[in-house]
Formats: sequence, C-alpha cells, structure tokens
Amino acid sequence: MAKRGRTIPELRWPETPEFVELANRWSEDAITDLVGIVWKGYDLLVEEVISEIDCRQAEEQLERSITQLLERRIRRTMTGYEPFDVQHEVFELESAYSAQAQPPQYDIAFILRSNERIIWPLEAKVLSSDGAVAPYVQDIQNQFLTCRYAPFSSEGGMLGYLFSGTSAKVFSNIEAKVPCTLSHHPQFSARNHKISAHQRTVPAGKQYPASFRCHHLILQITKSVANTAS
Repeated sequence: MAKRGRTIPELRWPETPEFVELANRWSEDAITDLVGIVWKGYDLLVEEVISEIDCRQAEEQLERSITQLLERRIRRTMTGYEPFDVQHEVFELESAYSAQAQPPQYDIAFILRSNERIIWPLEAKVLSSDGAVAPYVQDIQNQFLTCRYAPFSSEGGMLGYLFSGTSAKVFSNIEAKVPCTLSHHPQFSARNHKISAHQRTVPAGKQYPASFRCHHLILQITKSVANTAS
C-alpha cells in the first residue's frame, strides 16, 4: 500500500501549534450557532417538503435525498458572516489510508473559513423505526471514536431521520448500544437533541483531540409529529 503524500490543504494549513489549538477548540458560540442553523434548516424542510407529502412512500435514495434537501435549507438560513461554511458530501482527506484509498465522506460538513482542514461533520442515518439504530451506533463507534471522522474537531454530530416511532425510544436505544450517557443540550431543550461525552482512541503520532462530544439530532420525517419548535 503506497504511503499517502501531502495534500494541497496540508501545504496551505500545516499542523503548527496554533493549528492544533484552533482545531481542539471551536468557540462555544460558533457551535451553538452551527447547531441552531441545522434546526432552522430542518424547520424549512418540514414546511416545504415533509408537510406536503408522505415521505414513507419514497423507496429509493432516502438518506441522500433528505440530506441534499436539508443542506440547501441550512445554507439558506446562513447570513454569510458565520466563521464557517457548509457543504454536502465533503471528503476528509486527513483520514485517507493511502494514496489510492478514497477518504471518508461526510454527509454534511461545516468547514472553518480560517482553516479549511478543520471540519465539524454531521453524519446521517435513516431510522426506519426507533429500534433500528445499529448503523447509527456503528458510525459513532467505528468512525468518530477512532478519529477517522472529525480528526481535528473535538465535536461532531449524528442526524437520525426517524420514519416510525419516538425520539425518546431512539435515545434510549443509543444509550444502551454505544453505550453512553445522553443529556439535554442546554440551548436546545425543546428539540430532539442530546449530547454525549466520549474518550477517543487517537492514532499514534497524532495530536487529535481525545475528548469528544457527540451531538444527536433526531429529525422526524413524518407530517403529524414533525418537531418545529423554535
């Protein structure tokens, strides 16, 4: 397997001590704004799409189509003055295993404008029912907690597109299967939004943040129970 060479972003933003400090600590205000924008985008998705159709009749490309629709609406809620940009399907070049290997790809990514190697990712999973959390849990265990996802960020998030059941049962199942303890996010207590704290396995020779906070956003994809609280 050929050793991976340097990428253009690595040349532009080398891992100086200032880089490491910035990567370890997004400002709390920026993260609160970021997550708030996601919820505002979801509100638009409910208003413009979910309230107009029965999404349960869709048979193909559920995760990708919902994510594309959501990302466009997230972008529409942004002012342009945020310290980050948003993009659908972003490659994490840092985590490519070799020169030939395709790096992991995030469903939605918030990219720090001042250093574009620093990415705050959101991974999406369709939850056909409130018990179908296995793929969701696998992304946390095998990707986030190994530093393959969000290597330079001490936080990231999961989106659960819930088609049947309750968010309370989803959260209970996530807690049992990760395992972890979920708590309310103080700024989003009216939303189906919880957070969990973890210690990650950092690869040898890397200065990635070991402490990691995962945001869990459960988005109801049904007309009757969609949460549109402000």
